[in-house]
Amino acid sequence: MKVKFLGACQTVTGSKSLVSYQNKQILIDAGMFQGKKDLRLQNWQDFPIEPSKIDAVLLTHAHIDHSGYLPVLMKHGFSGPIYCTEATKALCEVLLPDSGFLQEEDARYANKKGFSKHSPALPLYTEKEARKTLKLFQPIKKGQPLPLTRDWTAEFFHAGHILGATSIKLTTPDTSICFSGDIGRYDDLMMYPPQSPTHSDYLVMESTYGDELHKSEDTYAILANIISTTVKRGGIVLIPAFAVGRAQLLLHIITQLKEDHRIPDVPIFLNSPMAIKATEIYCKFKRLHKLDYKDCERIDRHTHYVRTMEESIELNNKNYPAIIVSASGMASGGRVLHHLKTLAHNYRNSIVFSGFQAPGTRGDAMVNGATQIKMHGQFIPIKADVFQLETFSAHGDQKDLLKWLNSIQPKPRKVFINHGEPSSSNALKSEIENTTSINTECVEPMQTVNL
Repeated sequence: MKVKFLGACQTVTGSKSLVSYQNKQILIDAGMFQGKKDLRLQNWQDFPIEPSKIDAVLLTHAHIDHSGYLPVLMKHGFSGPIYCTEATKALCEVLLPDSGFLQEEDARYANKKGFSKHSPALPLYTEKEARKTLKLFQPIKKGQPLPLTRDWTAEFFHAGHILGATSIKLTTPDTSICFSGDIGRYDDLMMYPPQSPTHSDYLVMESTYGDELHKSEDTYAILANIISTTVKRGGIVLIPAFAVGRAQLLLHIITQLKEDHRIPDVPIFLNSPMAIKATEIYCKFKRLHKLDYKDCERIDRHTHYVRTMEESIELNNKNYPAIIVSASGMASGGRVLHHLKTLAHNYRNSIVFSGFQAPGTRGDAMVNGATQIKMHGQFIPIKADVFQLETFSAHGDQKDLLKWLNSIQPKPRKVFINHGEPSSSNALKSEIENTTSINTECVEPMQTVNL
């Protein structure tokens, strides 16, 4: 068996690993690169092999940095099955068309304003191409190994993180390898703890927070204080949020604070068609997370869902205190940009980032003190209060990652570390070797290993 690491190497985005065995080639995840321009440009490069020669894609979860490249593969010849959980498929039915739509919108806006270096600016793929890709999805049967060939199987294990997220183990008569995907937290407010996979000879492990421990903070109290303080001075609280997982958790907390009278009775808006649909999916799959019927009903009762562009424009013109949750979570695109242009220059307002901000994103710039950010060809001053609440992260920290690794018995022969910035990956490598004596390596882009 051979593994070629095509993405999420020394970075947290663009997850792709090509596994070859005998005459078959399987791709684990097909993520789109996000963040810095040099990363985004990799989405436009030729794929290392002909997409038509990929026999299947196995998807750990629905986030765009793991699934967003699928339409590119399809439009260049891939026609095999895409295997994932039923919940991941449901989320991809929302995320992928939305990704295509946003890219078309960004290209149209760039052409209209003339700030793109390309003439004309083009989307990486369209909404139509994304919807065509969805026809290739095949949900797996829960708890049953998936036969890839006569003697090659795949198993999916619950990973926490977001709805439907899994770790994936591949087994042949000679060896086995497990891809962690993104590992969730053991104390997550919404998702159940990650499941321990069965023994695997080799392990490919994410390291997003490989050098950090999540702060032990009263999340409810912190958010209540930010909201109350902002509303008292007549401001608006804008929360850029990942549409899947984070938006639902935030709404759960905010509506609970409202019912407990810990924050003022101000309107709550969810301005993201994708997040609205994802919220409906979370309520459909209640058995897979901790929110029950009453929690979902409370979110619906207190939240104004902003569905149309006209409603979004109208919301952007309001000046009374409110809470707006909008995508994207790193302020890299979507409706949140229009809110930032309106709200960021006013000291009365607050901008609350609720998780990891990839280097090079607007979110990263703002949480690190930027006094202005560039959007749609112009610079916007930042005078609003900016907060980053990492306690909301859906990623396990170093302690969680080590706990998950140590739950796999017997220990793997070797661990390959990916999906992390260099400092994070190297810190996790050192910690694994110091505490477990397992041979550990941080992978490089395009590196091939023989198992």
